[in-house]
This record gives sequence, structure tokens and C-alpha cells, in this order.
Amino acid sequence: MTAPDNNDHEAYHLPVLFEETLDGLNIQPDGIYVDCTFGGGGHSRGILGKLGPKGKLFVFDQDSDARRNLPDDKRITFLPHNFRHLGRFLRLHDAAAVNGILADLGVSSHQFDEAERGFSFRFEGDLDMRMDQRQTTTAFDIVNTYSEQQLHKMFEQYGEVTNSKTLARTIVQLRRAVSLKTISNFKAALNGLVKGNPNKYFSQVFQALRIEVNDELGALKEMLQQTPGLLVPGGRIAIITFHSLEDRLVKNFLKKGSFEDEEVPDPFGQRATAPLLKVITKKPVTATENELRKNPRSRSAKLRVAERL
Repeated sequence: MTAPDNNDHEAYHLPVLFEETLDGLNIQPDGIYVDCTFGGGGHSRGILGKLGPKGKLFVFDQDSDARRNLPDDKRITFLPHNFRHLGRFLRLHDAAAVNGILADLGVSSHQFDEAERGFSFRFEGDLDMRMDQRQTTTAFDIVNTYSEQQLHKMFEQYGEVTNSKTLARTIVQLRRAVSLKTISNFKAALNGLVKGNPNKYFSQVFQALRIEVNDELGALKEMLQQTPGLLVPGGRIAIITFHSLEDRLVKNFLKKGSFEDEEVPDPFGQRATAPLLKVITKKPVTATENELRKNPRSRSAKLRVAERL
């Protein structure tokens, strides 16, 4: 497949922390690399640019739209699957040992800007939010069928919505009388509940729904747990997060090999297992002023890098 021109890629998704991510991966020309979130292919093009003729790149993306961005390059293999199945599909392609793994966890600009995908409250469309169009559960299904307790927990944990309990109760009451199938209907029904800045409020509500629809945190945990067993010694993992829920999971896993903020104390004063990764970025790498001017969506991006021991 012939790749679109560079302007098309930038319109699809500007790769955040581009140089910092490539530097963090410490790319070896003959190495095998994985981009878990291909999207517009910006980071992948950077990796290919540093690989030699024997290097290989495997790219995952559950969104079928991403396939259109594939460059015409024999070194790249596209895997149309969720990255939670990372190890399974790498083994199927005889790539059970790799030199680097990258995941940019941000929703692509393309997904946000496609009204019919339902990711953004700025546009009209169905309340959808599925990254993988093959799955059946949409955001509308969740607001229409979840119990008040389930909705409360979702909005509180995944969106940190201030009045999540009232929001959940209102949705359950309203859905009996009005359809919440479209974004405009959903927003209009909840208008009286908005606390503070409406844009921030609906950003939090939509984030919670998107995380739930796509099981984003569950998929992230499954992917991270597989990475130490896939990386060769000295291989690198680079993860870009965009909100505190993701970043906490990544930070804890890279540092301790677990997802908990506190380690369970060992009565014998020893670690149950030796760490498999060494953290390279003591503090997360964030966007420069120059990048922030070019791409405001990079403001919340945090890059963390670790190396396989």
C-alpha cells in the first residue's frame, strides 16, 4: 500500500514527543521493534528511518482506519488487533524476542475529529466511542444498561467527575423517558448537572465512557505484563500516557513490576521477585515549549522509558 503524503499523516495524528521517544528506544539498526499503537504511523516512520535493511517493525492497531497509513515498506507488518494480545501475535510471526516496544496511549486526532466515531462532545453523532468497530458494545449501550452503581463507579474512577453519584442517578432516571443515543441528546439531558467549565466537565464524562467502552486500563495492564518476557536484555520499552490513571499504572509497573502504589511488605525483608526492568526516565519526559505551540494536545503527554535487565 502506498502511504499518503506527510501532510495527511499530520492531519491524522501528530506524533507527540517524537524525538524523545526515538531516543528513549535506543534503536539498533538490525533490531526488531513493536509499535503497539500505530495510528497515523508517525512514530513508526521514525523507527523505520533508524532501522537498517534487516530491521523489522511490527505494528498493532485495532482501528481499521489505521491500515490506510501503512508505508510501502517490506520491513513493516501490520497486526489489526488490540495490543493486549501482543505476545500471542508476535509469537505467531516468530518475533518472541524484540529490541523495543512503544505505546502511545493517546486517542488519535483523527479519531477525535471523526464525528461519527462519537469520541468528541464537540460534534454530533451517535454515542459510540469504539476503537475497534468489530466489537458490539458502544457508549450508548453503557449509559442505557449499566446500573446506577456501575455508572457511579465508572464516572468517579475513570473520569474523576465531581458529582458522579448525581450524574449516575440522573442518567438512570432520564433514560426511561428520553433517548441518549446521540451526543446532542446526551449533553442536553445532562446540561443542568454541569459543574464548572462545561468543556472540562464533558471531557471527564467522555473520558470515563471511552475508557470503559474499550477497557483501556485492562488492556494496558495485560500489555505491560507481557513486555518483560518479550524484550531481549538491553531492550527498551517506551510508553506515552495522557492522564493520571494510565501514568500511575505505567510508573508503578516499570519501577516495581506491579500496579499497586504500595508494595506488599515481605516479612523476611526481601523482594519476592527481582525487578526485570530498570527505569531510564527518573521523571517523565514532557513536551517542550516549541512542541506545545505546534500541538496543544501534547500538553498532558508523559513519556516513561525502561530497559530490560
